[in-house]
Amino acid sequence: MPELEVDLADGVLRLRLNRPEVFNAFSRDMALAFAAELEAAHHREDVRAVVLTGTGAAFSTGADISGGAAFDAETMPTANRMVRAVVSCDKPVLAAVNGVAAGIGCSLALAADLQVAAGSASFLLAFSRVGLMPDGGSSATVAASVGRARAMRMALLAEPLTAQEAYDAGLISHLASDDDFASLVDKLAGRLASGPPLSYAATKRAINAATLPGLDAALERERSGQELLFRTSDVAEGVAAFAERRRPVFHGR
Repeated sequence: MPELEVDLADGVLRLRLNRPEVFNAFSRDMALAFAAELEAAHHREDVRAVVLTGTGAAFSTGADISGGAAFDAETMPTANRMVRAVVSCDKPVLAAVNGVAAGIGCSLALAADLQVAAGSASFLLAFSRVGLMPDGGSSATVAASVGRARAMRMALLAEPLTAQEAYDAGLISHLASDDDFASLVDKLAGRLASGPPLSYAATKRAINAATLPGLDAALERERSGQELLFRTSDVAEGVAAFAERRRPVFHGR
């Protein structure tokens, strides 16, 4: 089975993350395929809207660090490429958050233009749990949505928000019960696909320019900061602790 399932019907391009055995954590191949599909969608006349979702119990738990996987020089450029592809695509992008969205998975969901969360979904900036900082533009998108105080709380304490809490805080655009989730996603996707594409593209550019004028700078800060952190003992300890299912012990080096 492909790690990224791609389907186009009635103008809606659906990208489904398909690694349920690791809660749709991103492998390098899946991340590159995800970015390439969105970049291509920008130029396709047969694509009028894009839906991002996951298979199984999760939307995505972020980068795949199962088994103590290491970070390399391509990790951050690939993450930033995915986020830029979501934001710069001139078609409306809807994140259908079917379960937990954590790490870069959370960042990508929040970079989308609209988010529909199932009632059982949750949102987590989990980076500090392994000694890292938020990336995927979330240092900008979360603060733009819910303000500095709530962004700091999510990022520093790595506290998950339930779907209801995320909706009440203004972090996401739509909330549905688990039973109604799929039908609401289909309804919104159909409405976007039949809407005015030039109007949508202009609206998306204008609102992103007004609310996320510092996104490129944020992505660069995240890249440089994260690449420094990748080389620290604290991150090595955080990744090892994750793999060993224990609490990490950080020493600030």
